[in-house]
Amino acid sequence: MVLKQWFDNKAVNSLTDDGIDWPRVIPYILLHLTCLFIFVVGVSWIAVVIFIASYILRMFAITAFYHRYFSHKSFKTSRVMQAIFGFIGTTATQRGPLWWAAHHRHHHKHADTEKDTHSPRHGFLRSHTLWFLTKKNFATNEERVKDLAQYKELKWLDRYDVIPPILYAFFILMIGTYIEHVHPNLGASKWQILIWGFFVSTVLLSHVTFLINSLAHRWGYRTFNTDDDSRNNPLLAILTLGEGWHNNHHKFPASVRQGLRWWEIDISYYFLWLMEKLGLVWDLRKPEVAKIREHKL
Repeated sequence: MVLKQWFDNKAVNSLTDDGIDWPRVIPYILLHLTCLFIFVVGVSWIAVVIFIASYILRMFAITAFYHRYFSHKSFKTSRVMQAIFGFIGTTATQRGPLWWAAHHRHHHKHADTEKDTHSPRHGFLRSHTLWFLTKKNFATNEERVKDLAQYKELKWLDRYDVIPPILYAFFILMIGTYIEHVHPNLGASKWQILIWGFFVSTVLLSHVTFLINSLAHRWGYRTFNTDDDSRNNPLLAILTLGEGWHNNHHKFPASVRQGLRWWEIDISYYFLWLMEKLGLVWDLRKPEVAKIREHKL
């Protein structure tokens, strides 16, 4: 029964217990422990390149699509594009797009109150990881994401969210196999590419994303008065391709651009701007300059 729950989220009954769901924590722990194999497989420059590319691709899928598109509808795109980036986002092991968006919409509605499931007011560890490991936060509340639940492909990703990471890991392994056999002069093995390109990349990506919950409501500066503790954090903004401008985001949650000053680097927005020029996304929503000035502290 436990094994089935790992692959089919519908096999888990609706739970209200706030305790840790230990059987489902096992894959999460194993994901971290596998990273220790870096001391066995070593490192090469090509492994680092694939690690960085894997990190950026999936971080963009999380920040631009899971967050700005699925959660906030800050731009429009085609059904094909939302499915593609929904799949890529799911490979980051942060659950499916419906689950992610449902919890994030709830967060904005109750930010830093008792109903906010991952406010750092409940403690750093709870905010960083423990909240999504609890039984009561496992199920997807489709009432919060009715606009997304109408798409069968997104519901499939949400139900079988463990399958895309497995397929992605296999894809990275195939890249590693090609490099090992066709370009042996690069000094990389398929296992080295897999460990760095999938496991290390995934764990780092996950914890950097979690820091938006645990640190971006505690550490940084505030440009706007908001009803929560959100902060702008330049370091997190770089690591998350723009999500660190969190106080800006909480003031203008529907804005596709979160870096509102010229020096507030927002890489996800720059990518989306380029995709707009290519006709892949459109109707990017941004607050008016006058409104930004009006609301500044």
